Amino acid sequence: MRAGAAPRTLLVWCPDWPVVAAEIVDGVSAGGPVVVVRANRVVACSEAARAEGIRRGLRRREAQGRCPRLVVVEHDPGRDARAFEPVVAAVEEVAVGVEVVRPGACALAARGPSRYFGGEERAAERIVEQVAEACAVESQVGIADGVFAAGLAARAGRIVPAGGTQEFLASVTVEALERPELADLLRRLGVSTLGDFAALPASDVLSRFGFDGALAHRLAGGLDDRPLAVRQPPPDLEVTGTYDEPLERVDVAAFAGRALAERLHERLGAYGLACTRLGIEAVTADGQELHRVWRHDGLLTAAAIAERVRWQLDGWLTGARRGAPARPTAGLVRLRLVPDGVLVHLGLQPGLWGDAGAERERAHRALSRIQGLLGPDSVVTAVTGGGRSADDQIRFVPWGDEREPARPAAPPVRMQEPVVVAVDDPPPPEKSRRGEKSKLPPWPGRLPAPAPALVLPQPAPAVVLDETGTPVGVSARLELTGDPAVLVIDWAPGEPAAITGWAGPWPVDERWWAPGESRRRARFQVAVEDGRAFLLSLASGHWAIEAIYD
Repeated sequence: MRAGAAPRTLLVWCPDWPVVAAEIVDGVSAGGPVVVVRANRVVACSEAARAEGIRRGLRRREAQGRCPRLVVVEHDPGRDARAFEPVVAAVEEVAVGVEVVRPGACALAARGPSRYFGGEERAAERIVEQVAEACAVESQVGIADGVFAAGLAARAGRIVPAGGTQEFLASVTVEALERPELADLLRRLGVSTLGDFAALPASDVLSRFGFDGALAHRLAGGLDDRPLAVRQPPPDLEVTGTYDEPLERVDVAAFAGRALAERLHERLGAYGLACTRLGIEAVTADGQELHRVWRHDGLLTAAAIAERVRWQLDGWLTGARRGAPARPTAGLVRLRLVPDGVLVHLGLQPGLWGDAGAERERAHRALSRIQGLLGPDSVVTAVTGGGRSADDQIRFVPWGDEREPARPAAPPVRMQEPVVVAVDDPPPPEKSRRGEKSKLPPWPGRLPAPAPALVLPQPAPAVVLDETGTPVGVSARLELTGDPAVLVIDWAPGEPAAITGWAGPWPVDERWWAPGESRRRARFQVAVEDGRAFLLSLASGHWAIEAIYD
């Protein structure tokens, strides 16, 4: 296996699983035109429905218009998971280490079955036969490097040769990423296939499309969607519940499982971790042991953990299988949740005094007491609002007052070009706004990210010189009279700093129609040789430091 490549993965995929689950659990005939809808849109359809021109994403009414005899079933994730449990159990009879990707698809490492059955093709055939014999369910197997590529291979019924995953993915369209907004944007940029997307530099993808786009870029390149360095959790992260009365009803077992899920999530949160795979273990009253591993594309929240526990318990206790019951031999007397894979999770930052509870109330009372002694302005909080400069975007609000920005603004848009001219227009007359939906001002000419760490209460005087020692200025055509080379700071006389990098100018001419409030200046971002970075402004020939970057 090449360095950095994802491991060989075998994925079992059951086509149109929500429709098949409805047939298994509710008795709906999957041989006819059947659709499963969620929020009035088709999420799955039978082969007969596709023959009538019905596709995923259609509205319910449009689908019914194309096929008047269409059977419509509401989407039920619990039903899908409950019906899929016998399929996973059938796969486990011939292979170990099965992970449930989602109801209708499960994955496992391909190395073990392929060596045992004498090759990947024979292993795939054996698993398909086992599922058909045990559950009377149609399935397809795909083998490739990584779960994502194996899923696409399963839909095509292919076994991708080792090392050929990138070539296999190169011709697949970007819609296979199942990220509609990203796929639409990529197509508008001329990127139509996963090969085109994978050819883009990873750093550029991260800066342009964000973290989710970077994950999609890894998938397009044949890599797995999560790092391989998933460490084994310490034993004390596992949670176990023992019950004197065996759990035989689904609702009682689900209630017990939810309590365990909340305990597990709290324990993971205490270590700054989050779960990506969840192992669910149960022991019956007569000693029968049950085990299942659930896999998730993202990080499992407390609600997601509880939901998967309920699905699994429902599948065990109900035993929805064609032709044969799969219920445990007795009620459950012990449940155990094992975080089979955990990652450091820094995406959730709680409040300074917690999100709720006595600590937050105590802090509120203490700060209100300080205000009573020293005045309302003695305790303030910062509110971010609109504006083009760093000193315009922050407003200090007394503790307890409504946190409304002084200048509303739409979310900032990343500026693609460093030189932007922003000129305010006079406010439009009120009659032109009547009957129109109000829009938040976008503040053209706003400084690009990152925002400075420290905004000075009063700008500090400074001087910018070129290589010859001549002060640098800006002409009326926004051209510099020289390249900035030296920064002389007023509070540090005799210690000029060499400029190693700069960006700008960003000119702005604000409120030109109000003589007492107008302000015209050009702004620069400057980095000096000792590692510091400043936000400078040039107004009326005078330089000043407005803010400092961290």
